[in-house]
Amino acid sequence: MSIISWFRDHERVSSTIYVLFLGQVISFVMSLIGFSSSLVAELGVDTPVTLTFFSYLALALVYGSILVYRRRKLLVPWYWYFPLGFVDVQGNYFVNKAFQYSSITSVSLLDCWTIVWVIILTRIFLGTRYSLWQFVGAAICILGLGLVLLSDAGVGGGGGSKPLLGDLLVITGTFFYAFSNVGEEFCVKKKDRVEVVAMLSLFAMLVSIVQIALLEWKSLQSVEWSTDIILCFVGYATGSFIFYTLTPLVLQMSGATLFNLSILTSDMWAVVIRIFIYRQKVDWLYYVSFAIVGVGIIIYSKTERKSDLPPSMENGNLTNEYQLLRDENTNHTENGNLTTEYQLLHDESSNHAENENLTTEYQLLRDENTKS
Repeated sequence: MSIISWFRDHERVSSTIYVLFLGQVISFVMSLIGFSSSLVAELGVDTPVTLTFFSYLALALVYGSILVYRRRKLLVPWYWYFPLGFVDVQGNYFVNKAFQYSSITSVSLLDCWTIVWVIILTRIFLGTRYSLWQFVGAAICILGLGLVLLSDAGVGGGGGSKPLLGDLLVITGTFFYAFSNVGEEFCVKKKDRVEVVAMLSLFAMLVSIVQIALLEWKSLQSVEWSTDIILCFVGYATGSFIFYTLTPLVLQMSGATLFNLSILTSDMWAVVIRIFIYRQKVDWLYYVSFAIVGVGIIIYSKTERKSDLPPSMENGNLTNEYQLLRDENTNHTENGNLTTEYQLLHDESSNHAENENLTTEYQLLRDENTKS
């Protein structure tokens, strides 16, 4: 049996492997984004908004072109995308700014704080209900993240020039990320991810231009551009583009569980980068924190409420029901036609029989008259 035929016979297994592969691609891409941002900080460049501007530009050009080609009316009013783009820019700004003061491992793991903010915001604004185990999972995550703060406070010797300041910047950035995630969740319910990505990136790009002019213009003028810096900007933009493209696909195919676990594996990539590229020692508290946060995310994800059926499946069921009704009506119509044809044949036979009876009676009368 060939490999191709085996995968055809085990379609579910091959689909799972494909999703796992995409999840690890996202994990590696997130590590590439973090590494590019941290390397820019190492090279002495302090332009966090400019770093994300090219990502938004690429997304706006590609997805905006698709949106214009469709020539469809927006499913969400355009003015809702402005605050969505604004908070997304601020989230990236604070997280990228944190690399100026903290290590790549601390920034990567503290990104998990987004889960806490999402729970709070969705409960307040969307009325989302969470189970007790989800709160337990979030609490365990907070406990693990607290160990990161403890390590960066000097108990274990955290990396970076001002690790606590960097940690606070990351937590602030995750607050804006949470607003962005909740807003995207609201907009994606309109079932057009291309529109969401295109409009979000367009307004985020406009906000970035204004913010660069106000905050980073002098810093940009003082940058001594080199091949390394340009490659870091290209790597960050490429990673962000892939991340915004693949994330909706993985969420659609597997849900939040695998996505959260993929994000968790990106933290281990951050450890590899810190040890083998930056030649820095990772504090033992980080590994303890990583394990605790991993347990918390698994508990949170496994108890997450799932929708009854994906839209595609719902539409498929409606299509099947429609097909069954259509077949039933077709059968009913065919039976009706057969009945009608049978009735016509029966009536024709009856008329024919009646005509034969009349002919026979007429013949008898005629013979009787002849004899007379």
